[in-house]
Amino acid sequence: MATIRPFRGIRPASELAASIAALPYDVYSRREAKEAVKDNSMSFLNIDRPETQFPEDTDMYAPQVYEKAKELFEEMRQNGSFIQDDSACYYLYAQTMNGRTQTGLVGCASIDDYLNNIIKKHENTLEAKEQDRIRHIDTLSAQTGPIFLAYRSQPEILNIISDIQSGVPLYDFTKEDGVRHQVWKISEEKTIDKISHIFSGIGELYIADGHHRAASAVKVGLKRRTEHPAFTNEEEFNYFLSVLFPAEELHIYDYNRVVADLNGCTFDEFLGMINSGFEITEMGTQTPQLSCKGEIGMYMNHLWYFLKVKPCVISEDPVDGLDVSILQNTILEPLLGIRDPKTDSRISFIGGIRGLDALRETVDRTENGVGFAMYPTSMQELLAVADAGKLMPPKSTWFEPKLRSGLFIHEF
Repeated sequence: MATIRPFRGIRPASELAASIAALPYDVYSRREAKEAVKDNSMSFLNIDRPETQFPEDTDMYAPQVYEKAKELFEEMRQNGSFIQDDSACYYLYAQTMNGRTQTGLVGCASIDDYLNNIIKKHENTLEAKEQDRIRHIDTLSAQTGPIFLAYRSQPEILNIISDIQSGVPLYDFTKEDGVRHQVWKISEEKTIDKISHIFSGIGELYIADGHHRAASAVKVGLKRRTEHPAFTNEEEFNYFLSVLFPAEELHIYDYNRVVADLNGCTFDEFLGMINSGFEITEMGTQTPQLSCKGEIGMYMNHLWYFLKVKPCVISEDPVDGLDVSILQNTILEPLLGIRDPKTDSRISFIGGIRGLDALRETVDRTENGVGFAMYPTSMQELLAVADAGKLMPPKSTWFEPKLRSGLFIHEF
């Protein structure tokens, strides 16, 4: 059963929360991160991406880069930009985007639950991507980016959330992207104990987003165990910062694909090859409207096509039955030669939040490329894959809104 516990959060002073809160470190390229912090010295991105404080030719993984993150963090603590609560608390974190609100419980999850698969995964992680966050977490002795976890809704938790939200929030601000962020503190001991008890009866938690951050936090925790062989499991390094949302409140956007060329085929030849697995309708310049699973939009040669998956390629397997898997197994690999979408430079991915115009514009910049607009993977599909102990193809889900970094920091 799941172990969730409160922590003494390090968090922004109330008047600075909006300035400090930043999008996750991994949504930016190095150039974008440098530009984002240029006019905001308070942005947590300065700490999350400390290479922004150095010349562009500096090795972004050099030890002095991570030491700079620690220096900036300590400076903000000393000048009162960050404060730390006196006792262990839970927090509520509500995000409202386009009229839809999702409310998560902020606490710490157990690295043993991750290792024992009580916390279930649906993506593989890459060692190279983990190393950066391992160094960052280990140098700061703090987790600064929360892991986005989901759980099947519990009425008792929803009732507690509703009661807490009737009070005055610690923070309430709207960022430039229009997303509203609200935070409440849960410090009453009786309520804290009740929340921990309810989660102790939940058998599965799911990583919705943040697989690399989770894996990195766990590896730092295991490293600290070797450094403290008499550990008791009560030490903070045995737990990692998380925000837990009811799965029913979460929204997954489409994650679309662009391939830079047709692998030597002409446009007509390519259309002929995909005909065996899909019913194809030419849409001209009209963007297809996808309404359900099994529908894919395709754009090439300045034209849109509507693809409907034929029964012969549908699978009941929780992974092979995903639309992204059907595309990979029937078109991307056998026809376009994309065997490993994680490493092949010919394929790029465009989050649905950017809209299909971004897909069209990306294809138009290629010589003879093709783009695929996907119907979003559902939360039910994500849970089914994780429950089966399987993994989705890379870039199967795009969650919005993103959790802001810098609002909650877990020190260990």
